[in-house]
Amino acid sequence: MPVKEGRDPCPLKGKHFLVTGVSRKQGIGAHTAALAASYGASLTIQHFQPHDAEQAWGADDLSSVKESIREHLHEDAFLHDQSVDFMKPGAAERLVIEAAAVQPLSGVVCIHAMSGSDGELADMSEDKLQRHYMVNTAASIMMAKAYAAVALEYGRILFMTSGQSQGPMPGEVAYAASKAAIAGVTLTLSDELAPRGITVNTVNPGPVDTGYLSDAAWQEVRSRFPFGRFGKPEDPARLLAWLMTEESRWITGQVIHSEGGFARWN
Repeated sequence: MPVKEGRDPCPLKGKHFLVTGVSRKQGIGAHTAALAASYGASLTIQHFQPHDAEQAWGADDLSSVKESIREHLHEDAFLHDQSVDFMKPGAAERLVIEAAAVQPLSGVVCIHAMSGSDGELADMSEDKLQRHYMVNTAASIMMAKAYAAVALEYGRILFMTSGQSQGPMPGEVAYAASKAAIAGVTLTLSDELAPRGITVNTVNPGPVDTGYLSDAAWQEVRSRFPFGRFGKPEDPARLLAWLMTEESRWITGQVIHSEGGFARWN
């Protein structure tokens, strides 16, 4: 069989993706969107800055975040953005429908997440569990539903999970539960949507420094990283962007761990 020489430098040219969780320049969402833009994609991005403002790292200037993506766009591509609170019923589906109305979507990349406001089992409440479920689980699944209803012949659905299957996550019961549900449903959704030409995969990015890592924290865990460094946002972004391309067409139903050999026990 003849092999095509070289690789297309713009494998996403002419395609339009919805990427969620794009609100911080050091975040996985922003890096993924920027890389997809450099591959030729047009983008609709979702953000919800009130969540970041509640975290220790705070919220970034949104115009700066968008500019860091826009500078990678090709001439014929566009960037749209929407502030969407996934705690509101129907918000996830409306976001997909509105994005697809601008230009048909080639896929959805669900990078958003609720973190914080969590705790150990003794601290757990129905409200904490429900809030994490609504944002981390329900919003992603409902986006997949809405996308499947409007998808054409090419389709990509990408979810994000965490390392809950690789080791314990102390103090993060609600987060671990909501992310485990996404990993758990990946194979089921991929089987349902394969006849439509839609692939469904989930990425566990492992520990990634998105601006929260202190030197003291790094010194405490550095022996667990065989490459001698912490994960960077561009590490999972490269994997996610590749999974958006035609090169990944034979991969579906997978939970892919991108952890750089991280060892949870010394």
